Amino acid sequence: MEPDMRIGFFGGSNVPTLDAVVASARRAHDHGFDTFWLPQVTGLDALVALAVVAREVPTIELATAVVPIQGRHPLPLALAALTVADAAGPGRFTLGLGVTHPSVSEGWFGVPYSGIVDACGEVLTALSGLFSDGRRADVDGRHLQVHASTAIRAAAPGIVLAAMGSRMIRLAATHADGTLTWMSGPEAVRSVAGRLQVAAAAAGRPAPRVAVGIPVCVTDDAASTRARMATYMNMAARMPAYARQLAIEGVAQPVDLAVVGSETQVDAHLDRFAAAGMTELCANIVGAPEDVARTMAHLARRRSRS
Repeated sequence: MEPDMRIGFFGGSNVPTLDAVVASARRAHDHGFDTFWLPQVTGLDALVALAVVAREVPTIELATAVVPIQGRHPLPLALAALTVADAAGPGRFTLGLGVTHPSVSEGWFGVPYSGIVDACGEVLTALSGLFSDGRRADVDGRHLQVHASTAIRAAAPGIVLAAMGSRMIRLAATHADGTLTWMSGPEAVRSVAGRLQVAAAAAGRPAPRVAVGIPVCVTDDAASTRARMATYMNMAARMPAYARQLAIEGVAQPVDLAVVGSETQVDAHLDRFAAAGMTELCANIVGAPEDVARTMAHLARRRSRS
């Protein structure tokens, strides 16, 4: 077991109320998880929700997993992130960002995916200015303009950027503190972590954070658990990015990427991720209620031993 691997808890994408988010974060806190990660899809606003969690649940670190840059100009995005950072206190909040998928970008937001990496670079440049000591951004890009400052003096949040391709990895290395992968296996994580470490070193940046989001379930009935998971995970195979992850790992179905089995089997799988360069697990804990409780307890024990 890697001694310094952090273990985070993925709060889920279908949490219906703020009370439910707070309860989920409190459960993660009480089990000793390092970080509570909350995604941004079409439910509760993740940044607003985490500002509430920050005041209701102490000490556990908070992060978005992830907020798409589409639909959020960097000025209000920075102001919202700084508000969460102010509610949480120094060093406790990480802004996870990404460029989502072409179908989501164009279907949900009406934003063409062509040129999205360049747009992401402009967003990150603006955020770097607004999070700097000067708290000002002056960006005249092809995709956006920002000329503004903020009086919010809260300690700036960290940033992680969902990055798989070479250009996104370079942005993560130069403008962020690391990356968060999702539905990637150990071989893909090894590739991302290796390239990110090289790029960060070349940019004179610290060793990057490599968080890995993956479904996890400790169970005695792995076959039935995988069969239930497959019913909602198979749609991911339609996304080109996830299809590439399957090809890299040499597996046929998205559920084949999940970490499912006994405590010993789950630990062995997580150790492979850690050996590939993962510094933090973002555990999407799934399964029957008794398996969820068992998984949380096991990860808590593993966390306490590290």
